[in-house]
Formats: sequence, C-alpha cells, structure tokens
Amino acid sequence: MRLLLAHIALLVLPFTLSASDADTTIKKVARKPIPARHSMEKVASQQAPADTTLKKVTRQWTLTADYTGEVPLPLDTAFSMFQRYRITDRYSDFSAYPGNYGLPLYQINFFDREWQPDKYLYYNYVPFMYTPANPRFINTQVPFTEMVWTTAGSRPEAEQTFRIRHSQNINRKLNFGFIYDIVYSLGQYDYQKSANKNFLLHSSYNGDNYTAYFTAGINNLLSYENGGVVSAEFLDDYSTADVPVNLNDVNKAQGNLKNRHLMLVQRYSPGGKRDTVTGELDRSGPVTFSHIGIYEWNRRSYLDNYPQAEFYDTILINRLASSDSLSQSLFSNTFRVDLAAGSAGKFSFGAGAGIRSELRHYGQVVPGDTLTRPDTVSKNQSSLILTGKIFNNIGKQFGWWASGDLWFQGYRAGDFIINGRIFKEFSTGRGPLTWDATGAVTRYTPSFWYTSWGSNNFAWQFDAGREFRLTVGSSLTYPGRHASVRFNYAVVDNFTYMGPDALPAQHTGGLSVAALTLKKDFVVWKLHWDNTLLLQKSTNNEVLSLPFATGRSALFLDHVFRFKATNGELAMQVGGEVFMHTLYNSMGYMPSTGRYFSKNDAQTGNYPFVNVFLNLKVKRTRFFIMFDHINSGLMGYDYYLIPGYPLNVRMLRYGVAWTFYD
Repeated sequence: MRLLLAHIALLVLPFTLSASDADTTIKKVARKPIPARHSMEKVASQQAPADTTLKKVTRQWTLTADYTGEVPLPLDTAFSMFQRYRITDRYSDFSAYPGNYGLPLYQINFFDREWQPDKYLYYNYVPFMYTPANPRFINTQVPFTEMVWTTAGSRPEAEQTFRIRHSQNINRKLNFGFIYDIVYSLGQYDYQKSANKNFLLHSSYNGDNYTAYFTAGINNLLSYENGGVVSAEFLDDYSTADVPVNLNDVNKAQGNLKNRHLMLVQRYSPGGKRDTVTGELDRSGPVTFSHIGIYEWNRRSYLDNYPQAEFYDTILINRLASSDSLSQSLFSNTFRVDLAAGSAGKFSFGAGAGIRSELRHYGQVVPGDTLTRPDTVSKNQSSLILTGKIFNNIGKQFGWWASGDLWFQGYRAGDFIINGRIFKEFSTGRGPLTWDATGAVTRYTPSFWYTSWGSNNFAWQFDAGREFRLTVGSSLTYPGRHASVRFNYAVVDNFTYMGPDALPAQHTGGLSVAALTLKKDFVVWKLHWDNTLLLQKSTNNEVLSLPFATGRSALFLDHVFRFKATNGELAMQVGGEVFMHTLYNSMGYMPSTGRYFSKNDAQTGNYPFVNVFLNLKVKRTRFFIMFDHINSGLMGYDYYLIPGYPLNVRMLRYGVAWTFYD
C-alpha cells in the first residue's frame, strides 16, 4: 500500500509544472504500403491512437516480410485503454492460455496463428519474443527512454511485468537501441510459475546510398508445468494455492525454451538519396543491391523428476527422471537486386529478384533399443530458394504488390509461397478511409518436428504430406470514426495439427475457415463504448474447433481535469470491460511437448470475465489500477480458457509507465 501511495504522489507532483512542458504532436511520417503481415498492427494503431506523443522522436518502423522496405509504426505510448498492458493483446485481440500470464498460449482467431514450419518450437510463445520477423528501429533527435512496470497479487502469487527500451542517435544516420521485457508470474495455483526474459539489441544506419539494419535477440522462456487441476470440484472448496494439481512439487516439471538470433540487412543504392526525416528513399539511381543474413537458434527442454506419477501413459527412456531436449538452427543468406522507377511520392514501379540459401540443423535425443540406451540424432538439411517481388504505387493513396518464394533444390524442394496486396486510401472529412485486400497461396512441407520427435513420454515418426493453403482477406479501417472491419477466408488441404491423443495428425480432405472482425468505439460526450467482436466458423469442428463469437466490450468515462492555478492537466479514464466467447471444444495443452492439441471432450466458454479500471495520465506519466476478474466466484467456477487450467481469481493490479526524451 505504501508503494501504491508513492506512485499516486508521483502522479500528483507534476501538477505544479507549467503546461509548456506538455507533450506536443509527433512529426508525421510519410505513408507507405503495409504488407499483409503488418495489417493487424496497422488496425490496432489506428483504433487506439497515441494520446501521449513524443516531441522529438522522428519515426519508428519495422521491415517488410522480404526485408526490402520499411513499414512505419506508431510509438507505443497510448494512454487510451492503458490497462490493456499485455503485449500478447497487441499481437492478437484474443488469446487462450493456461491460467497464468506468460505461459504458452494460442490465438483464438485462426488467422492470427503462426503456421510457418521453422517456428514450430516456439509457436506458442511468439507474442512475447523478439525474432527476425518483428524487428524494431527508431530514428530520434534526442535520447528516448520508456519504462513500463505492472504488478498484481500478494507476494506468494505475484505477477510482475517490466519493460525498458532506450534508443538514441549517434548522428542523423546512425542509431542504437535496446528493448528488455520481463514477465515474472508465480501464479495462484500450485507450480504454475512463468519467467520470460526477452532482449533485443537493434541498430540502423540510413545513409544516402547505403542502408544497414542489425538486430540481436535473446529470448528465455521458462514455464513451470502443473498439468492442470485434478478436478473443477476443488475450486469451490479450496483456496487457489491448495487446489490439487496433476504435476506438483514432487515432479518439479518445467519447460524451458531458449531462442537466439542475429540479423544483418544491407542495401546499396547507387545514386539514391534518403530523406532522414521521413525515411523516404528517392531512387534517382533505380538499382538496389541487398544482402540479408539471418542466424536463428532454438532449444526446448522438458524436465520432470517423477515421470511415474501416472500423468503420462508411456515412459520411453528413463523411469527416474525426464530430461528431454530438442534443438534447431537456421542459417540463411539472401542476395537480391531490385529495380525501381519513378518517385516514391508520385508514381513508382519496381521489381526485384534474388536467391536465398538455407541451412538447417536438427538435434534430439530419441528412445533407443532399451530404456537405458537413448540415441542422439543430428540432421542437416539445405535448400535453395528463388525469391521475387513486383510493385506499383500511384501516389500514396493507391498501390499493389506481389511477392513469392520458390524452393527449387534440397529440403522443401517444390514448396512455394505467393503473397499479394492491393490498397486504396480515400480522403474524407474525418480523415482517411483505407481499403485493403490481401491474398496468399502456399504449398509447404510441415515442420520437421511433425515428422520426427523423441522424448521420454512421446516418440513418433509421421509421414506428413505437403499442406496447401489459399487465403484471402479484405479490410476497411476508418480511424476518424474509430471503426474497422476485417474479413478472412481460407481453404486448407492436408491440414496438419496435433490430434486428440496429442500426436501429429493430418486431415487429408479440404478444410475451410471464415472469420469476421468488427471494431467500433461509440463516443457520446465523454462516454466511450469500445467493442471488438470476432465471428468465425470452421467446416470441421472435430479437426479445428473455433468459438462462433468472441468479444470484448469496454464502457468508460474519458475526462481531462484542468487546473487553472498551475495550468496543468490530469487525463482520466474510469470504467469496466468484459471478455467472453461462446462454447467450443478448446484445445488441450500437453506439458511434455509444449503443444496444444485437438480435444473434443471438453468445452469452455459462456463465462464473462469482468474487470474494472482507472487510468490516469499526467504529462509523460501513465498509471492504471484495475480489479482483474472481479466477478470470480460470483457466477460459478467455469472460468477456463484451456480445459483443466482455471484463470486467476480476483486480484488488484496496477501499473505505471514513464517516458523520457531529453
């Protein structure tokens, strides 16, 4: 409580400062086409624009999927709905997880789920991690630092998150920065701790002719595995810490994922000239030569000190203790040439092509001839890929592009990915209205780990055929009306998944999935009613079960208090929100493999999770206080997102964010 009072005092103190110190509007960045990979981030940024903006930070951006272009991103300093502090909510609107934040999760929206084969070992951790797929870069006139800290619960079951990021320019072209994220949550139920520590070092050099991007990432994700509660009947009779679980302190079971990466992107454009304020490259010299080098390494381990606890049906290597380990690495180099004609601000047309080499290594311990003689398996696989792209922009309000990769030699020979996008921006009295259409055709070999796996409790050799996906999507975003709509449709042949026995399975027939996402913030005077609704349908619920409707709704009062004596301001939002989805066969979680699997005998849903919150902002300081799951115990005990893993019960949560740019 003393700490909470200290934070409140820290917020009140700046009222005595002059309003001349208040934040001013960030400089506008030039608009560039955003590929399908980043469309979700774009909608999120337009739905919740930053109320707190940075005076002397010029721009932030990420890279396109082929690393040949930049995509502007807003700096994440939004005050509106600040109580939604979880980084997983920025990746996808709705996620399901085993009760405690920081543990492996999956996205309820099928079209937000990761499917790329090389990410198999960390599918369920992607939103927490920094990988070559989600780099961040900043160009700033003055050093920029942001710290965000949240905490909830008493000490034995506390959840804390902490983020610090810093960036500064050495000169107008060269920037260095880092981001460090921590999620440390003990959990309310026995042996449910999560400890995620993720670090990104980034640097960029944006010269007239030469551009370079460098990132180095370290991701350590530790999950204590309790196997879920023994029975839901105990939730009413015991405190959360005393509810019996399937894997307890005797097992000391835990999954540990380690991920490392290095990425270097270099481009040389003879005759080019870059605007260091907007980042736009004037391609007076139409040729760009690029090299993209990426190294990524992963290791997943699973430990269990008492495998004979009867949670698992099979023991294949050691009856005394499980000590599973799998590793994977990928080293790729891409060399390409891109041609462009015209000005980026008017008419531009271009095309590019290149070749990429990939070298993969897989290692694992598999059961041998006897329980005391496991074998170590090591396998190398190489591939060559042709890659290309073509685009056409007419001004900044219309454009299209198409890109593709074809694996033509070695492992995955015959696989391909073709992506495309068309966008059109319309000017209205309330700002731009953007229409977006995307499409993708992919044919790819499922992950090596679907076909071969070895551990103390699971081992398989599975002959998986290539998976084919046809995906189309369209969206309308209208920030001026606080509204957006997004539609996605997919046809999947040879859909590969984990079956009801937690083993690999493949649906050889066709599978269709459709999803519609609606977002709208209704504003009347100072009252906001912010809504997100996801509707989706699968043609085969036994293979892929999805809730028909998933929604989140927040009702809050938004007001700014002004103090004439000091000319200061205090922004406030106070209200409540509810999250709920309809009944469906949610996926089960298997601790030994760290994978979610199809589970057709347990439904979750039709339970509202209710929070009440208060958000405050003074200048560059944001603060929230929230009662999380305030209705726990009042509406029954069906508060599950994953079968066997109840969510945390009611607790007080608060957090604070400071921003410095001087």
